Amino acid sequence: MRNVLITGASRGIGSECAKAFASLGDNVIINYCNSQAAAEKLCSELKAQGLSASCIKADVSDPKMVKAMFCEIEKDFGHLDVLVNNAGIAQTKLFTDITDEDWQRMIQTNLSSVFYCCRAALSPMIRRHSGRIINISSMWGQVGGSCEVHYSAAKAGVIGLTKALAKEEGLSGITVNCVAPGVIRTDMTSNLSEEDFCALAEETPTGTTGTPKDVANAVVFLAAPESGFITGQVISVSGGFVV
Repeated sequence: MRNVLITGASRGIGSECAKAFASLGDNVIINYCNSQAAAEKLCSELKAQGLSASCIKADVSDPKMVKAMFCEIEKDFGHLDVLVNNAGIAQTKLFTDITDEDWQRMIQTNLSSVFYCCRAALSPMIRRHSGRIINISSMWGQVGGSCEVHYSAAKAGVIGLTKALAKEEGLSGITVNCVAPGVIRTDMTSNLSEEDFCALAEETPTGTTGTPKDVANAVVFLAAPESGFITGQVISVSGGFVV
């Protein structure tokens, strides 16, 4: 049984990742910040199916809270096998309207959190000479999105961090990869209308938009023992929107 931490796992992509790993018999640690009710509901649902799950609260944009979370995980479970850095926020704004506070919040939540969690996870993984880290970026981190400059910049930073860390930790038995979702129906895209989704689907080679499960499937694949020769890669789960 692997111990798997998924940040921002109370809903959306994180929730589907939790379900997918738990269904494989892994012990899933569901991190949340504000969505306690949703996290606890997910945890209860998994336990009701005889699966192993627990919840842990931490704002992963705060390095002190990340450190405390990993200390608690080490105390309760001994070690972490898989880290999925999924927590993130989105915001649509003209570049000229982005405030200093908008920028700092976006970078802290979407990029600094990945740095903090990777830093906390790595030393024990290095000692064990084993570990999987999967970071969730975005297709806008690959190509940039209009009216989402700060989001695109943060997600591009996640890709750069992934590639560099993969090179650094390969000899330590640790793989670091990235999944870049396209248009996925989650709370994060709830501001889009059905007309918006239809227009985006028309721009996508598969003719559809994606689901959280599509992303979770890629995450589980990258965490599998059979994927040990894959590292530093960006897997685009976008229906071909980005090629």
